[in-house]
Amino acid sequence: MGLRLSVIRPREADHRDTVVGAVRDFLARRVGLQEAEDMVQEVALRLHQRRGDNRIESLESYAFQVARSVLTDRWRREAVRQREAHVSLEDYHHPVEEISPARVLEGKQRLASVMVSLRDLPDRTRQVFVLHRFEEMSYAAIASHFGISVSAVEKHIMKAIRHLSACVGE
Repeated sequence: MGLRLSVIRPREADHRDTVVGAVRDFLARRVGLQEAEDMVQEVALRLHQRRGDNRIESLESYAFQVARSVLTDRWRREAVRQREAHVSLEDYHHPVEEISPARVLEGKQRLASVMVSLRDLPDRTRQVFVLHRFEEMSYAAIASHFGISVSAVEKHIMKAIRHLSACVGE
């Protein structure tokens, strides 16, 4: 099996360049020049894959048929992916909070304030709150543990939240 080189005659190359330019213009009018360039590459790839097919009577007609097919494929893909609904990811959408020494100190002070506020709560209210928020026990499990109603657990939780909000908010 030898290496087969195909030589394009100058006339054929000029015709090919004219067809590619016309296809580029056709696509650019529909999707813009930047996307048209990518789509022209797709058209060229599909034409290259059919290069030995002698059934193609008119390169120009076939190239435009392939271009319409590439355009239709693109529109279908965009409809499925809903590309127009996407928002670009910008830094201002997701600001990065810096961990500065001042911020760490503020966090430690707030935690100390919450701990003092927790100690100020009545024993039962503090225990119910700690079991629910830190031990992740359900209201029903807490009620069973203390032998009280679920409603009483809810009241203890609300009392603790109000107290902590008032103390931390000061």
